[in-house]
Amino acid sequence: MYKTPKGFRLHIAIFGRRNVGKSSLVNVLTQQDVSIVSDVPGTTTDPVEKAMELLPIGPVLFIDTAGLDDVDALGKLRIKKTYKVFRRADIIVLVTEANLWGEYEEKVVEEAQGRNTPVLVILNKIDLFEANEKIKGRLKEIEIPYVETYALSRGWETTAKVKSELIKLLPADWITPPPIVADIIEPDDLVVLVIPIDKEAPKGRLILPQQQTIREILDGKASCLIVNERSIRKGIDNLKEKPKLVVTDSQAFGEVFASVPLHIPITSFSILFARLKGDLSEFIKGIEVIDELKPGDKILIAEACTHHPISDDIGRVKIPRWINQRIGGEIDFDVSSGRDFPQDLDRYRLIIHCGACMLNRKEMLSRIYEAKMQNIPITNYGVAIAYLHGGLERALAPLRDSGNETGDRPCMNKDTAQDERTGFCTASPRARRALQHLTVSQVQRPNGKGWKGINRPPKLR
Repeated sequence: MYKTPKGFRLHIAIFGRRNVGKSSLVNVLTQQDVSIVSDVPGTTTDPVEKAMELLPIGPVLFIDTAGLDDVDALGKLRIKKTYKVFRRADIIVLVTEANLWGEYEEKVVEEAQGRNTPVLVILNKIDLFEANEKIKGRLKEIEIPYVETYALSRGWETTAKVKSELIKLLPADWITPPPIVADIIEPDDLVVLVIPIDKEAPKGRLILPQQQTIREILDGKASCLIVNERSIRKGIDNLKEKPKLVVTDSQAFGEVFASVPLHIPITSFSILFARLKGDLSEFIKGIEVIDELKPGDKILIAEACTHHPISDDIGRVKIPRWINQRIGGEIDFDVSSGRDFPQDLDRYRLIIHCGACMLNRKEMLSRIYEAKMQNIPITNYGVAIAYLHGGLERALAPLRDSGNETGDRPCMNKDTAQDERTGFCTASPRARRALQHLTVSQVQRPNGKGWKGINRPPKLR
């Protein structure tokens, strides 16, 4: 339970003014003294996180935030940090006193609705204040559910009332989790996983996307063969039957494209996670910018974790090198790590994001949304590397054949283009052509003697 990665927990953020009972509510919901409770306003300074199992919902992460009405110089910094929590909140719980509603509460509701994040209002301290009928009328008008409670009671009754309303607000993809690879394979299929063991590989273990993919393959009653990029051809040659699919680490695309026969489908962990955590269609559109880049343009490399970079780091060294080779000049690269995703993106020509295995889907979609609102194209490592190696169409083909290349999820916000029949995100015309009309002649030939298709890359080192 406690080892469930944060990226796979439901993020429930608690917002409100100072001293309205936010921390008390967190303690009631967890039935533990997670947050310090005091009559002194501003006791909570930085967001406090508590991971737990909230039955029947499952693994959740409660985030207790600082008060939104903190007005001193330090308070402004706290509020800035608090607002960053909107990016990753799956559900927002807005706590206020039963007779208090004003500008701060309206701002929270407006921000949440702009991000399509459901809100539950807690009208707290009903032992001290009578619930205001105007407030309840306002909440009904904007169709936001509310619970009247007394958080200091610490009883299970309060927990049950709030939990009942939270269940009604659960995102659809929490109730029915989207697949990583299960919709592409069938029972008894064999999947080959290409996992390089290099300086970036953690000692003695596999990284999270690899672990999760293996688990889903086994859950689907299929089997997997694990090889590295140097032994993949021998591994495939030793098989009696061809594998259903090859999934590779993106940085090994060059070797894998050259080693795996064209009749065997290939994709990458990063592309699979692009549709699991983000919006693959948006990433496909974003990659088209690469051939429009000019020396001196700025690109943001965005990483979800804060790993120690190595001499041949994929995001800081390899991708920049491949792009510079492609355009024949020097691009200016910036790197952001962890939750330090810039708010001002105007200076960038393109954003290239990692696979986001350490983020929950809401935070990844928030980053995509912020890029779209500033008209900055965004893509991810897997899509970019496949494109730079001339094999994007081939890497997308297994998802096209599954009929679920976008992950079959609603668009991340109301401004995103949607298919009228399904309600799901649509790709650009060029991306749709790549997905719908892919033929064997459009991908890299394994002997390297000729290319067809939209992108002929230079030789990459």
